[in-house]
This record gives sequence, structure tokens and C-alpha cells, in this order.
Amino acid sequence: MTRPIALITGASAGIGAAFARQIAARGYDLVLVARREDRLRALAGELATDSEILAADLESDAGIALVEARIADGPALTLVINNAGFAARGAVATLDPDRLTAMLRLNVIALSRLSHAAMQRMVADGAGAIINVASGTAFHQIPGNAGYGASKSYVTAFTRHMQGEARGTGVAVQLLVPGVIDTEFHSIAATSIDRYPPGMVMQVDDLVAASLTALDRGEAVCIPSLADVGLWDGFTEAEAALAPNVSRQKPAERYR
Repeated sequence: MTRPIALITGASAGIGAAFARQIAARGYDLVLVARREDRLRALAGELATDSEILAADLESDAGIALVEARIADGPALTLVINNAGFAARGAVATLDPDRLTAMLRLNVIALSRLSHAAMQRMVADGAGAIINVASGTAFHQIPGNAGYGASKSYVTAFTRHMQGEARGTGVAVQLLVPGVIDTEFHSIAATSIDRYPPGMVMQVDDLVAASLTALDRGEAVCIPSLADVGLWDGFTEAEAALAPNVSRQKPAERYR
């Protein structure tokens, strides 16, 4: 019997590596994607499953194309996890424009193109699941975080549109919204995990276990630390109330 296969981007560390370990334990074979081939091979060596290594720089067209081709032309994937990303932080006036561009290519362009490839293949197959990793910063307006927060707002909106398009296709799409997670992400972003109160910091294995449980339960949005799901329901209800009022024939009375 053919084993299910999961493709994970950003698999060399942090959230991606935790997904690899927990999904392997569920009996999946893996396609591990990241720039650092040595780390991927070390991870594959510790997993009791077949692991295909794709060393790809998803900030480049060539790297994206390599993974797109694997999704489109290789053995069918049961699950695709778009996890690769990083934070380029700084005030808009002083942010390094090259680093901002690199971040947007990874967080936005790569995720979009790989989501496209996965949806196209999975809809044709009539089965599959996609998890797109956003961030709780999508719901905050924090000075110095405009680029990263906006990139994750894009992931949030893009994935919610995907969910509407996936209805009736046999494809499940999950939006995963981490908060502060204890990984090396923070050192790469030139910050420290120590700046956060311990009560705000979740361990990466807990995050991934929650995401996979939500996938099992068919939950479209997974905010692992959110105890009151009514808060998300209220958020979407407020959106629905606002939406019909953004396009009217005349300006609102206060503008006349």
C-alpha cells in the first residue's frame, strides 16, 4: 500500500523540522525542502521514514521552479506545508530594501506559487491538504514590523480565499496562525526570545501538534493558543458586516 507523502518547506529547523518529525511519526514519507542540504540530510537521518531531499533557495526563481516541478510531476502529495519564511524588521523609513524584497519573495511569492502548484495538482487528483503558516503579527500594527506583518496579512488573506475555492474539491486548506514560538526564527530576525514574557511563548512541538489535530478535525483556521473560538467568529462576523459598506454609490454623509 502506498504511504502518504508530505512536502514541507523550511524543513531544516524550527516549525518545519517539528512538522517533519511529527508527520513522519504518523507514517508519512517526506519531501524536505530548504536551502541547507546538510541540515536536511541530518534531519532525514534521524527519521524512520523515506525522505526526499530538495535543496532549494525559495528566494530565487530557480528554487521555486524546482519545488513547483516536484509538486506537479512527482508522486502525488497528500500534504503540502508552506512554512518557509523569515522576518525583515525595521521602520519603513529605515528598512533595508534588499532584505525587504528578499523577505517578500519568500513569504509571499514562493508561498503563492507553491500554493498554486499544490492546488492545481490536488484539485485534479480530488484529494490533498495544504497548510499555510501565517503569524499572529497579521493582527497587530507594531512599529518596525510593517513588512513582516503585512507579508503575513497577505498569507492570511490568500489562504482564506483558497479555502473558498477549495470547497467541494476534496482539498483541505488550513491557515495556521502561530504566536511567539521558541525557535531560532528570533535570532535570525535579530531579536531575542527573552524579550517576551514566558506566558506568551509556545514550544514548537505544541504548535505543530495543535495544527495536525486541527487538520484531523477539519478546522480551516488553527490559532493554537486561542481558547475562545468565538473571538475568531466575531472577527469574521465584523468583516461580513463591513464588506457590503465599502462600495456604495455615494460617499458617507460625513464626507459630504
